[in-house]
Amino acid sequence: MQNRLLAWDGCLNVRDLGGFATEDGGVTRFGRVVRSDSVRQLTDEGWKAAVDHGIRTVLDLRTAAELDADPPGELPVEVVHVSFLGVPDDEHWAELDRRAQAVGDPVAATTLVYVDMLERHRAEAVGAIRAVADAPAGGVLVHCAGGKDRTGLVVALLLRLARVAPADIAADYAISGDALAPRLERWLAEATDDAERERMRRITATPPGAMAAVLEELERRFGGAAGYLRGGGASDETLVAARARLRD
Repeated sequence: MQNRLLAWDGCLNVRDLGGFATEDGGVTRFGRVVRSDSVRQLTDEGWKAAVDHGIRTVLDLRTAAELDADPPGELPVEVVHVSFLGVPDDEHWAELDRRAQAVGDPVAATTLVYVDMLERHRAEAVGAIRAVADAPAGGVLVHCAGGKDRTGLVVALLLRLARVAPADIAADYAISGDALAPRLERWLAEATDDAERERMRRITATPPGAMAAVLEELERRFGGAAGYLRGGGASDETLVAARARLRD
């Protein structure tokens, strides 16, 4: 069995979306879509591994402010930018963070944040799926900063379109916690007080129950990922093409 976990020098959180059993008896294909943390961290050796893996398009979900702080260099692939968060509203994010902190439970707090993201940024989610669907031949790499939240939601939508079971999607999401542990340890060491350390632990948590709850909410409200995307403006052609990225 081909290994989904990829060791690309410079990144921590890289894995292929191939090898998932689907609810209708199929299997997702390797080399079609890869998820990762920011590819700006890749070394030359890491980029060689990505290109050798078949990556030809990168979908960068980071905001314009993140790109300004980390200007893109010369890359050996085509790059498409779709800010999943649009232009972030700092006041809204501060209030959402307070609400998540008040909830306490990691599953409920993470679910709250993700459902809010999908509600407020439905058009951007559709744009991300459309970018995957419209990419030229070759593998597509989807990333944000850590490859956990924005990337996690886009990947969850793609995998549900391919009819991967919610439990398997949630388990894949949870892998990011272990993968990004070195980053968390660095953040904790740099934190100035216990309150900041507690917040770091909360916002980096990857409880599988949270992703499962988000998918349940999409099912309840929209009849699933396809209904959510279609209601946000995605055409049937886009949904079919996005599904075909992972399945023949």
